[in-house]
Amino acid sequence: MTIADMAAAYRRGTLGPVQVVAEAQARIAARNPVLNAFADPMEAASQAAAEAAERALARGDDLGPLHGIPVAIKDIIDVAGAPTAWGTRAQSPRIAAADAALVARLRAAGAIILGKTECLEYAYGVAHPEVGQTNNPLDPARTAGGSSGGSAAAVADGIVPAAIGTDTGGSIRIPAAYCGIVGMKPSFGRVPLEGVFPLSPGLDHAGPLTRTVADAALVLACIAGSPMSCDHTGPLRIGILRQHFPTDPANRPVADGIEAALACLTEMTLRDVTLPALDDANAVLMDLLLPEAALIHQALAHRNPAGYAPATLAQIRAGAVVPAIRYIRAKERQAAIRKAVDMMFDTCDVLLSPTVPFTAPFEDPLIEDGGDSEISATGFANLTGHPSIALPCGRVGGLPVSLQVTGPRSGDAFLLSAAQRIEAALSVRL
Repeated sequence: MTIADMAAAYRRGTLGPVQVVAEAQARIAARNPVLNAFADPMEAASQAAAEAAERALARGDDLGPLHGIPVAIKDIIDVAGAPTAWGTRAQSPRIAAADAALVARLRAAGAIILGKTECLEYAYGVAHPEVGQTNNPLDPARTAGGSSGGSAAAVADGIVPAAIGTDTGGSIRIPAAYCGIVGMKPSFGRVPLEGVFPLSPGLDHAGPLTRTVADAALVLACIAGSPMSCDHTGPLRIGILRQHFPTDPANRPVADGIEAALACLTEMTLRDVTLPALDDANAVLMDLLLPEAALIHQALAHRNPAGYAPATLAQIRAGAVVPAIRYIRAKERQAAIRKAVDMMFDTCDVLLSPTVPFTAPFEDPLIEDGGDSEISATGFANLTGHPSIALPCGRVGGLPVSLQVTGPRSGDAFLLSAAQRIEAALSVRL
């Protein structure tokens, strides 16, 4: 069910939060051994919250747009009274004393927090071997993606209608693409990050994973604290970023799937665009991310290096030796790339590309040198702060293919409106 359908059923009295939460917990019990999606199902807390939500409905009290709606939370985000484990063994789980700001906003809108979801270690691109990766509900032999894979799998498997993830280089949009759902990275600063463990403070974002754009808009409005109405109806000019299409012949079916999706957008104006400034965007992103992450982890990595996954520790150590002049030049280049992307919206309403140039792999890949990288299309929006959303647009070999749509900075509501129109046009393929 969509959030709107579930909320309407609650208010009609044909469904209740207690039943929904009980069914969700039963599905976690049945599916988590296969998926490894939940670090902590929070059974007692979610049941108590469901009972309170149902009593409020019986009294006629409406707690908000998410009244009684179960939402899962990535396990680098604090939920009061629940352990935060960060997907690591470098430190013991810590019981959060208070909700992260975005979790507090979810509760204020009436949401039920239904568990903490597994993630890559500290959201840094590697699954700790003692935690394991989250598997894809559509093919459990494959990854659900990282780093917000647990949140994506929870939504894609029907456990919850919405979950929260974080995104520093694509970590909401990539698992959304692999799992065939919607994943929204808002504009930089749109969602508060207090109570969210940082990876790279200048690049980090938090946002929703859902099954529809309308649900993403509803959840984002709650955690951002501002309306996200999808009501733009004028002409829509779409710039196609061909430079982000697959180049490896093995991934040609993904490009063909994207072309078939574009053929459905008959009522929109499509044109190919080129943005040379993006050619080094991901290299610049890493020159910022690596040293910022190394600084955050400096003390813990010195105190307990053996607690980290070897690949995570290697990335931390690599960040510690990035020259200061390289970091400063990356900050300058970041500003230039942001300006170049801003200028694209003088002639385009949104930019479009594949979210990922391939379908879900068997394991979470590290960032590759050259070729079709996992973050080849996603990273630039973290660097520039533009809002960006992943939309399912079909399947190749039974696995989802996804479009990424990016909009003007601070134009989150406009982007959601455009994405909803694209989603409607693609409905014939899904």
